[in-house]
Amino acid sequence: MRLALAQFNPIVGDITGNTRKILDLAHAAMAQGADVLITPELALTGYSPEDLLLREHFYRAIAAGLDELEQLDGITLVIGHPARLGNERFNAATVLRDGHRLGQYHKMLLPNNEVFDECRYFTPGAAPLVFEQNSVNIGIIICEDGWAVDPAAEAADAGADVIVSLNASPFHRNKISTRHEVIRYRVQETGLPMAYVNLTGGQDELVFDGASFALNKAGELVAQAAAYDDELLLLDIVDGDIVAANLTPQPDALASVYKALVVGVRDYIGKNGFPGALLGLSGGIDSALTLAIAVDALGADNVHAVMMPSRYTADISVDDSRDMVERVGVKYDEIEIWPMYESFMAALAPSFTGLAADTTEENLQARIRGTLLMALSNKTGKLVLTTGNKSEMTTGYCTLYGDMAGGFAVLKDVAKTLVFALCRWRNTVSDIIPERIITRPPSAELRPDQQDQDSLPPYDVLDAIMERYVEQNQSAAEIIKAGFSETDVGKVVRLLKINEYKRRQAPVGPRITHRGFGKDWRYPITNRFS
Repeated sequence: MRLALAQFNPIVGDITGNTRKILDLAHAAMAQGADVLITPELALTGYSPEDLLLREHFYRAIAAGLDELEQLDGITLVIGHPARLGNERFNAATVLRDGHRLGQYHKMLLPNNEVFDECRYFTPGAAPLVFEQNSVNIGIIICEDGWAVDPAAEAADAGADVIVSLNASPFHRNKISTRHEVIRYRVQETGLPMAYVNLTGGQDELVFDGASFALNKAGELVAQAAAYDDELLLLDIVDGDIVAANLTPQPDALASVYKALVVGVRDYIGKNGFPGALLGLSGGIDSALTLAIAVDALGADNVHAVMMPSRYTADISVDDSRDMVERVGVKYDEIEIWPMYESFMAALAPSFTGLAADTTEENLQARIRGTLLMALSNKTGKLVLTTGNKSEMTTGYCTLYGDMAGGFAVLKDVAKTLVFALCRWRNTVSDIIPERIITRPPSAELRPDQQDQDSLPPYDVLDAIMERYVEQNQSAAEIIKAGFSETDVGKVVRLLKINEYKRRQAPVGPRITHRGFGKDWRYPITNRFS
């Protein structure tokens, strides 16, 4: 018996388009001798439909998609989709064969942590589902079910010979190896081989990396699909076990993060119908990495970079920006902002009388740049990509309505130290980021001789504190006990707290850690807990 795992990229809410994709995959699977096609979790609607799940007519469209799929003969389909029964909603998988519905499985374990809030929408299922195909009994579980003992054990007790897991498992660093480890536990507990199919593509802040796989009874990895690409992974079941199939090598850690960022940009721009992307190029490392990702995601013809120098912009920043745009071949403009800045300052002079210069003047420059980018965006329809990184988002080292102005924050979950590593990795593929951009000390260039480290701890220290406090939920006391200075820890934690209002207004951006500043970060803005 041959299984086909349909690793593909649905669009949330495009039930007609997703149905068509599943039908195309089914025909391709049949042409390669498959008996059963397994789709990912909520494949029919995309993951996650969020509050679309609360709308009655959404389920009418789902029913129409299932009706169309039900008409297909010659292959058994396992379709992931939302289901509504009476007043209850379920995260479901329906088995279709030759015009009949053989059964429907309801996800038993509903995650309500990190980016997941399935308890808001679904009722947990209570029973296993096993169906027969060519004398092989196939048990179904869905995503979170595989991260605990009971659902797979219940499928085994119900007579399953093999278990298939339907997943919408978003990427974060080291996630692929973690999935292998977790599913291997289920294989050891049940003594059954398992197949795991996952979505691909970007959906708002989430990136689904695919990387579907299968483990045999011994817990050995016997099949592995590519990461990030659509693929039909074919698995043969012989004598109650999954035999060795295609094993696609997986990208290394930096390559995987970079690819996730590329997919996030590509699908956010593409699925939302923007004609391209626009960004401010400063000559610094963050905007250089953002430009590289945008070009790899969209192609040079669809990217527009704008350099907006002031009197504080170093000549080498302009030179390096020109150098990089020549290397990547994007449209490029330079707009001098100082005359605009002087006009603003003249208008504000009466109100600023007697007040010393401070960050107000720095932020005004950033806001002029943001205004110019948004004007170009309005005129061309292209989406502004912001260039700030996670270290800056943590500490508030960014200007609301200035460098934060835009539609998609590419580096929102990328620490500054990781920005440097990704730039160096990208240059091993092709040398597109000038070396001086990588080696120069970072600076916002909003006042004479400014460097980021004038206001922040060194980035290696800042990022280590941020990882412990934000991503690992360690307390300040625990971080200090680990060897970090009380001054640095106190500063980072204080800046994190007082800048929550900025993060709440930041654009969405791709999540590449298990704790980003998006759906999985929900802190009150008004907050006196210390």
